[in-house]
Amino acid sequence: MSSDISTNGSYRAVPHGAAPESAAQDQHNSTLAMVSAALDEKRTMLAFQPIVQARMPKRAAFYEGLMRIMDHTGRIIPAGEFMDAVETTELGRRIDCRALEMGLATLTQEPAIRLSINMSARSIGYPDWLATLERGLRHSPDIAERLILEITESSAMTMPDLVTMFMQDMQERGICFALDDFGAGYTAFRYLKDFYFDIVKIDGSFIRNIGAEPDNQILVQALVSIARHFDMFTVAEFVETAEDARLLVDLGVDCLQGYYFGAPSTQAPWKVSQLKAAQAG
Repeated sequence: MSSDISTNGSYRAVPHGAAPESAAQDQHNSTLAMVSAALDEKRTMLAFQPIVQARMPKRAAFYEGLMRIMDHTGRIIPAGEFMDAVETTELGRRIDCRALEMGLATLTQEPAIRLSINMSARSIGYPDWLATLERGLRHSPDIAERLILEITESSAMTMPDLVTMFMQDMQERGICFALDDFGAGYTAFRYLKDFYFDIVKIDGSFIRNIGAEPDNQILVQALVSIARHFDMFTVAEFVETAEDARLLVDLGVDCLQGYYFGAPSTQAPWKVSQLKAAQAG
């Protein structure tokens, strides 16, 4: 048994192992320390996943650059394992800076591709993130038209006015914006006409196994109709089967993304395609 102090100042007994909050906090702190060390030592990389044209699935419309870090053992860790812990902290802003820096470098090196990079709306007012963007655009002004900044619906809703102003400024310079997790929340529809996103990515919860989910088919059809009304390009995320892909094409989705077309890979898929083409020739 261990001791703890109650709200009235007295001590109460707490059984060993009966403090899940403490264990969760320890795990949270461990994650923060791991991410901080990885950023300090630049143990970071992007994993690339193709987004293909729905009616020409062998052709990538663009790629998404997904943040990865390596722990001290060299294990590659996807963003899903640490972003929730860091999203609202300065580490989240540093991650956005690093992802943008690597994305801009990739676009500079590969003039034939378009690339989307994830960001939080919270990074719009972060000086280092803005400086990274401005530095990249000054170095290679032409990459603006090949850069897509991807903002989650929940993040955009935290500061809609700031997001709207920022998007208008950057779109004038050629940058495109994608609204991620479209349909996952309810408040987006109120602001959608003001945001002017170029692309909406329909939340994967509507897409997985859509062939067996008539309700989701109706919902996706409605989301596609809304996007089309506002002249927004649609992407379906988490497409995992040929049946789902065919149905999404019939529903009018413009582009498809998911393991059926390619898993995220730290080996640039456009280079793999080039190599295969060269070997075939």
